[in-house]
Amino acid sequence: MQQKTILIVDDELSILVPLQYLMEKEGYIPKLAQSGKEAIEKIAEFHPALILLDIMLPDLDGYEIYQIIRQQPKWNTIRIIFLTAKNRDADIAKGLAMGADDYITKPFSNHQLMEKIHALIGPAATP
Repeated sequence: MQQKTILIVDDELSILVPLQYLMEKEGYIPKLAQSGKEAIEKIAEFHPALILLDIMLPDLDGYEIYQIIRQQPKWNTIRIIFLTAKNRDADIAKGLAMGADDYITKPFSNHQLMEKIHALIGPAATP
């Protein structure tokens, strides 16, 4: 059984800690990053199945991180969900137009988030 890794990228611990707990409870292996630079390092290190990516970060924004990821052919299989407080129609349209797998605005329901994750990468463990 191989567990799936999910990278959670957000600069707020009030978001990271509950999401880390939720992912562990669901059987995934959560990895955390609080900046764009840290996110890129963790992607290279762990090659996550999915990334929950905030847009407003202290160094690189989520859009820039997304573009860096998509410029790397070896990372093409990584699924990306923007998870952000940026809830204007223009922001959502931009995120989806870039090619993100989904765009979820804060506040969000854990149930809705897990449904989207399961739809993209399936349950936590693969035989």
